Amino acid sequence: MKVRPLSDRVLVERIEEEEKKVGNIVIPDTAKEKPQKGKVVAAGPGSRNEKGDVNPMEVKEGDTVLFGKYAGTDVKIDGVEYLILKENDILAIVE
Repeated sequence: MKVRPLSDRVLVERIEEEEKKVGNIVIPDTAKEKPQKGKVVAAGPGSRNEKGDVNPMEVKEGDTVLFGKYAGTDVKIDGVEYLILKENDILAIVE
């Protein structure tokens, strides 16, 4: 299924961090925090200003981004979990 976000929204796939072990301690999946880093899968055209002109997006497909812990809405598309968030919920682009 192809998804195209509207306005200034972005579709992001979370990037899982490598699991780190300290000694023999194993942290269960339910106790782990969700990653705050992801890859932009799709981006909308941008928001409109008061005159009706489109303000272009700063992020583009393929960018790796950092976002807030509680930002966006989780969605599942074809069995894969994604996050839909507004462009202003993105904190930084990782280069």
